[in-house]
Amino acid sequence: MKLKSILAAALLAVGLSVSAQTIIKFSHVVAADTPKGKASEFFAKKAAELTKGKVKVEVYANSALYKDKEEMEALQIGSVQMLAPSLAKFGPLGVKEFEAFDFPFIFDDTAELHKITQGPVGAAMLAKLEPKGIKGLAYWDNGFKSFSANTPLKNPADYKGKKFRIQSSKVLEEEIRSVGGIPQVMAFSEVYQALQTGVVDGTENPISNFYTQKMHEVQKHLSLTNHGYLGYAVIVNKKFWDGLPADVRGQLEQAMKEATDYANKIAQEENDASLEGVKKSGKTTVYTPTKEERMALKKAMAPVHLKMADRVGKETLQKFYAATGFDPAKL
Repeated sequence: MKLKSILAAALLAVGLSVSAQTIIKFSHVVAADTPKGKASEFFAKKAAELTKGKVKVEVYANSALYKDKEEMEALQIGSVQMLAPSLAKFGPLGVKEFEAFDFPFIFDDTAELHKITQGPVGAAMLAKLEPKGIKGLAYWDNGFKSFSANTPLKNPADYKGKKFRIQSSKVLEEEIRSVGGIPQVMAFSEVYQALQTGVVDGTENPISNFYTQKMHEVQKHLSLTNHGYLGYAVIVNKKFWDGLPADVRGQLEQAMKEATDYANKIAQEENDASLEGVKKSGKTTVYTPTKEERMALKKAMAPVHLKMADRVGKETLQKFYAATGFDPAKL
């Protein structure tokens, strides 16, 4: 009887251990082999290690669970616990300050960018998500965006009349209009087919997204404009997060810190490797604008800063300018 009691206790302990495991569904819309895809898997591994199996992070890549337009609502109602949406997604949610990241040519390099994302301005912006039931945990880099189309894009006039897919962002809409293009808001998962069938003429993406989604197969020209930034905020359902034991939350915060360091480290490496992949494919002509051509594009898009300042808040925009040294009035 004693042995049976011991076995029963052991089985009960195992059962309790299994039932007590916390599952975090982490959904995203890009390929598993992108910087975000790799970083989310890295976080899942670290979370399991640091919590000693108390937390299991299940990563769903490539819109396997939810598309762009669906995932934020799914997070808010608790159908999924964690996302890493691009920063442009928070404008439609009502936190328009995040669209400051969409302003063209506002960052010259990642050092300028990190003054925002790794400083008090970025932290204050994440805090604005909490009334929406969302807890912001970190910013992950992806990279700087370049334009693609089926015709060369060298001068601002080359964009005129072309339909460009963008994310849902009023700032990005104005960016495309500033060069005479036609903005088309569309879910990321639909872009390849839209390019293939001519529903849109071109798009803007970091090279890693462009390559892993095989857009180079349906775009003849890629112009390395580096005109805008695409990054992500890793967010979690606030009620879920606040309900975790304090020690588990601390372990997950450490896992996120390590994953963020990893994400930001590999972002440039992945974009460089993807650019080589595009070149080797021989399907897309890669063009680097001259200094004069890039300045012409910069000047053409400068009015976006004046037109959209009220939308994101002049105070927010001034904080960005102060950190980066950008001044549209001097262009």
